[in-house]
Amino acid sequence: MNQEDIWAALEIERRGVADLLGSLSAGDWERPSLCEGWRVRDVAAHLALATRVSVPRAMVDFVRARGSFDRFVHDTAVRHARLPVGELVAQLRESATSRRRAPATKPLDPLFDVLVHAQDIAVPLGLDRAMPLEAARACAVHIWERGFPFHPQRRLRGLRLVATDVDWSAGEGDVVEGPVQALLLLLSGRPAALAGLRGATGAARAGIRST
Repeated sequence: MNQEDIWAALEIERRGVADLLGSLSAGDWERPSLCEGWRVRDVAAHLALATRVSVPRAMVDFVRARGSFDRFVHDTAVRHARLPVGELVAQLRESATSRRRAPATKPLDPLFDVLVHAQDIAVPLGLDRAMPLEAARACAVHIWERGFPFHPQRRLRGLRLVATDVDWSAGEGDVVEGPVQALLLLLSGRPAALAGLRGATGAARAGIRST
């Protein structure tokens, strides 16, 4: 995907997630997401923040998190999640056409973020949300090569991941195969990915637990 393709896909996905969030009940917003320790509300707030974080603000919040990247991401989302849900939806919808990226992120990071976090919201609520195949394939290539913060090559060493719906594979060893959507969730450490995969899923589960 070139940069224009990425922006176009990102706009579609952000609008789609905003529509999804706008359809949820008050109770759904407080339900646990696939992210351990994150409510649906917190995931929504994280997505809404994507185009609103300045370098100075990020530096302050990182120090506040005592240098922990995971704590920084979690705590900023939880603080932003105090906003009314309608405002979070409006912010996410407003960000759809923004071409601003969070500090230190690469071009495909925002698209990867919204694809995976949409599943973090939809899956525990029993909602189906299909990832666009080319966007998911591009993000699988990206996150496999990028490493940080999920380090899939280290976690899933000894496995060969094979997509059954697009032309993508990575790694060497015992085969784990399935839709690229499930493989992208596996790369990001989501145990829910295993339900859509077959092959050496026991070894893949061990890789998830090692994060």
